[in-house]
Order: sequence, then structure tokens, then C-alpha cells
Amino acid sequence: MSAESTGSRGFTYWRLRFRVWRGNRPFWAGLLTLLGGVPIAYLPYGDMRLGNMTIAIATTAGAGALIIGVLLITLGLTMWFQPIVRVFAGVAAIVLGLVSIPVSNFGGLVIGFLLSLIGGGMSIAWAPGVPVEESPEQAAEAAPGEHEYDGQPEGPGDAEGAEAFEPVPVPIPEQQSGSDAQATDTTIDANGGRNSAG
Repeated sequence: MSAESTGSRGFTYWRLRFRVWRGNRPFWAGLLTLLGGVPIAYLPYGDMRLGNMTIAIATTAGAGALIIGVLLITLGLTMWFQPIVRVFAGVAAIVLGLVSIPVSNFGGLVIGFLLSLIGGGMSIAWAPGVPVEESPEQAAEAAPGEHEYDGQPEGPGDAEGAEAFEPVPVPIPEQQSGSDAQATDTTIDANGGRNSAG
């Protein structure tokens, strides 16, 4: 056995574990929400240099933008590690993305706004997958000797007991015709359509 085969087997193991982990939660929604929070939190405090000129994008609401960005990053992590609250996290991400438009330079120059809106919508729409049912052939291969009861007796000893388990017909009541049905009048005390409360 070579070191390369052991290393590739370990990588495959972790890759498959990550794939299973990613499939059980709104992974892409959390990633987009997390990435949407980064420009919203960073841009009010950052500056760009163009040659000898420094452009500051700082606003008066820098603390608000930082809070919104940190909350979006937290919501993205919440979607990953607590997928049960994905709907709340998605709605909160959408609301914070909308609030970031006036607070944080048009929502992190629209990039953070769009990422948080798409991530929040994906989180709301995500639903856990339904387990795949096995076909009868796969079930027979998985558990040889075990099979489902099909209602037929298996041997001569079971034929005697099978008669005791036959379904008993249940009588169904007949419907009454319109003239035979008992009519109830709940508006006997009605006075011209108006009822008096006692």
C-alpha cells in the first residue's frame, strides 16, 4: 500500500462526509447570506486607493452597517448549524438586506444586498430531502430470508389460522331521503332576520 492511496482514501472519506453534511442543511443559502454580510460590514470602514488618491466610502451609519453585516454572517452560520430555524433566519436575512440599502452604501454597493436577499429566499424555500424508498428487489437483497407478509398462508399449518383472520364486512348505514330526514330549524326565534341576545 502506498502513501498516495491512503491519502486519497482519506480525502474521499472527508469529501463524502462533507457532502452528507451539506445535504442535510441549506448550505448554499447560508453561504450566500454569509458572503452578503461581508461587503455590508466592510465597505463603510474600508477605503480604496486609486494611484495617489484615497477614496473613503465611510458613512455616518458605520456602526449600523457593521451590526447588519455581523448579523448576516451570524444568520448564515445559523443556517448551517441550526437548520431547524432556517425560515426565521431566511426572513431575518431578507429584512436585514433591505435595511442595508439606506444604512450601508446601497447595501454594500448592491452586492451584499443581492447576496443576502437570494440567500434568505433560498433558506426559506429549502426543505429536507425525503429518504429514497427501496425497491422490493433491493429489500430482498439487503435482508435475505426476511420478506413482507402478503396475506397468503405459507404452509399447511398456517391454512387453519388464516380463516380466523378474514376481514369481517362492516355494515354501512343507508342515507335518508330528503322527506325522511329530520329537519332542524335554528331560526325559530328569529325576528325578521334579527336575533335578540338575552
